Amino acid sequence: MRLSAGEKQEIIHLVLRSDIGIMRTLREISLNKSTFYKWYHLYSEHGFDGLQPSKRTSKRQWNSIPESEKNLVVELALDHPELSSRELAHKLTDEQQIFISESSVYRILKARGLITTPAHIFLSASDEFSQKTQFVHQMWQTDFTYFKILGWGWYYLSMVLDDYSRYIVHWELCKNMKVQDVKRTVDNAIVKAKLVTKQRPKLLSDNGSCYIANELKAYLKTNHNMQQIHGRPLHPQTQGKIERYHRTMKNVVKLDNYYCPEELIKAIEEFVNRYNNERYHESLKNLTPADVYYGRGELILAERLKIKQISLNKRKEAYEKMKKRRKNQEFELTLY
Repeated sequence: MRLSAGEKQEIIHLVLRSDIGIMRTLREISLNKSTFYKWYHLYSEHGFDGLQPSKRTSKRQWNSIPESEKNLVVELALDHPELSSRELAHKLTDEQQIFISESSVYRILKARGLITTPAHIFLSASDEFSQKTQFVHQMWQTDFTYFKILGWGWYYLSMVLDDYSRYIVHWELCKNMKVQDVKRTVDNAIVKAKLVTKQRPKLLSDNGSCYIANELKAYLKTNHNMQQIHGRPLHPQTQGKIERYHRTMKNVVKLDNYYCPEELIKAIEEFVNRYNNERYHESLKNLTPADVYYGRGELILAERLKIKQISLNKRKEAYEKMKKRRKNQEFELTLY
């Protein structure tokens, strides 16, 4: 027969106050010793609520996450509502030196009602460029996208993205989509990237009129020794990384209306800064583009492994202390 929390509480008080000792009292009331101690530990640690049938606190595992760390996850999620549970998990590791798995962060936030359904974009393997890059500045992707500024008309964002790290090397807002705009964007990207060697990235673009012009091809070859690559016609996924970046950026930047180019430039600048330096990419082993671009990714991954082991060791140590405390309590009760 299942007992209520109140009945369990009365039995605990009865046994503890008994004049004939705990073991003899348990035999008299036909209550198993392990059952009594389970109730007693729950009552000692969690009070009356610990005796409720729905609670499972008695099955605490050695790697259970402390309540203080759960609260920290919630605080971080409230401060950064734009981050997914995956991104929050790695941000917690990098900034707070605490390891909590992505799935645990998800469960914590779901239990607090803070989880919303993410918008996933699924791409098959064939939707990406077939020749995978192996290092930074091996290949750049470039493209235009457009914005409308109220009272000003259409403006075009020209951008260069490093294929390996997904880092935005350079961007600028243009009034047109002409060859001169592409030349200027590439020139500025090379200056920003500080490419001092004769080795130059390949430049991947679509088949827009400004990109297939002979003038641009000759300019890139003569001035920068740069090879052009064009995506297959009617297959825009070849530039999948920069296309996905444009979608992500527009989902944020286009939430507001802009009444002059300076307002739009400021909004794009803020987004690019977050994207390059703060946004964790699952495809980059949950590093930021800047981590990979500047070559500090391996050090960060090694530090994360170290923090993970330290966190797990602390939880195991806390669990062993709790077990020892329970044994001492049981021993004291036998002497009662």
